[in-house]
Amino acid sequence: MKRTNTYIAILLFLMPFELLACELCQQKQPKALRGITHGTGPNGDIDYIIIWGAVIIVAITLLLSIKYLVRPKESAPDHIKNVTIH
Repeated sequence: MKRTNTYIAILLFLMPFELLACELCQQKQPKALRGITHGTGPNGDIDYIIIWGAVIIVAITLLLSIKYLVRPKESAPDHIKNVTIH
């Protein structure tokens, strides 16, 4: 267990450095994405539409999950948690 925790700690410590872009990749990235990741950036307008669509879906999912975790609204008398068995 101690060995596994050590490996995990080393991976978490080194991960951010491995994910940063190298010099060649930074030149191929658009200005807004430079230094974030390896490889080329979005190649056209459709790529940006897909990325922003995914960002919107993730944001909506995050907001709804927080909303239903904070206030689940399970006070209805016919909710399964409120049903009593005789």
